[in-house]
Amino acid sequence: MTMFDIIIIGAGTAGISSYKEAVKHTNNILIINDGPWDTTCARVGCMPSKVLISTANRMFDIQNAQEVALDVSANINTDQVMQHVQTLRDRFTQATLKDVDQWPTEHKISGKAHFIDAQTVEVNGKRYKSKSFILAVGSTPNYDQIWKQELGNRLITTDQIFELKTLPKSIAVIGSGVIALEIAQAMHRLGVETTIFARSKRIGILTSSRLQQLAQKELGKELTILFETLPSEVKCSQENAVLTYQLDETEKTLKVEYVLAATGRTSLIDTLKLENIDNSFKDIKLLPVNAKTKQLETYPIFIVGDAYTSTPLQHEAAHEGKKVVYNCLNYPQVNAVKTLTPLGIVFSHPEMAIVGQSYKQLKDEGIDFITGEASYERQGRAIVLGKNKGAIEVYIERESQKLLGAELFTEATEHMAHLLSWIIGEELTLNDILEKPFYHPTLEEGLRTALKHARRQLK
Repeated sequence: MTMFDIIIIGAGTAGISSYKEAVKHTNNILIINDGPWDTTCARVGCMPSKVLISTANRMFDIQNAQEVALDVSANINTDQVMQHVQTLRDRFTQATLKDVDQWPTEHKISGKAHFIDAQTVEVNGKRYKSKSFILAVGSTPNYDQIWKQELGNRLITTDQIFELKTLPKSIAVIGSGVIALEIAQAMHRLGVETTIFARSKRIGILTSSRLQQLAQKELGKELTILFETLPSEVKCSQENAVLTYQLDETEKTLKVEYVLAATGRTSLIDTLKLENIDNSFKDIKLLPVNAKTKQLETYPIFIVGDAYTSTPLQHEAAHEGKKVVYNCLNYPQVNAVKTLTPLGIVFSHPEMAIVGQSYKQLKDEGIDFITGEASYERQGRAIVLGKNKGAIEVYIERESQKLLGAELFTEATEHMAHLLSWIIGEELTLNDILEKPFYHPTLEEGLRTALKHARRQLK
């Protein structure tokens, strides 16, 4: 039996990144994949959701053109929206598939893999041995199995929503995190009657109580959000899903065409039967994975991407997938995978972001820091754009005066968040940052306002 140098299990973002790096060093590799040879991002995640959001925001701006003194009368037909989403989605997935098609056939196997022992996996009834493994099996959306039995095809996840032929008339979104908020707001803006059920008193990712309250207030003006409320019962009628819930001690019912379960994702690592390596690996929540090296205990097995992470982000999965190849090839010499500056963005409107360490992380770790604040309600460029909502906070360590993190809830947050992540990565001090140019009039000037607010507190 051939002993491979590396076997990669999973051909999503992390797995593809691993393969592209590994093939530079050895041809004695194998990549095994169960399902489509593309990525969650391109097929059912980042890309189709952003197409939907882009269309929704364009429609919203047309309907709210009075913000910039335009009187617009528009007849907007949304019948082609889902076809547009699918056309662009297919374009993105085809680009990945075209790349994979060029890989040598002998490097690829389609099928579901599981471990026999620490050096052996079985796929389609055949066994393969390797000196090392990269596990990049990804994750799958969570949903309530009982609800699925009751609602059938009316309960959907992100795996199905982008397959709808037309926009639904109504939808209930279960969850208030990143995916839930992005899709709910897009659907609402496209004319879909949308209701969000949130388990907690929280929306999106913001951990600063000030920004979280501001986000709830602003988004609550536009969206129907039922905080600390979940359906107590679900039923399926001929044309709708019927949800029963309690609000202000009164029982209410809601009829919707679809229920979207958007309550996070679960790793597919349990499909690999890791207990055949060590019986203690049966509970995947207790797997002894080194957060820095991605190594499973002391084995030449490395877990990357959504398969084992608290931050399921495309750019981090690609980075990890590439970097662990070194550990595979040089085992038992294992190095820490250089971590990227944390960067999380929500494509809501206004957008949200956390860069570096969040407010909650800094508080929990007992770090002595100053919070610099800036409101965008009175920010010049934001007013010009008719997008003067939200605020930002920057967190400066008192002793070193370095920028440790930031939380943002503004227009064009995605761009400012990148700038801040690069600044944090360079370990610049408050004065270093304020020496940089801030063009006038720009949204970035709000960053300077927040930084100056922090500096005044340090004097």
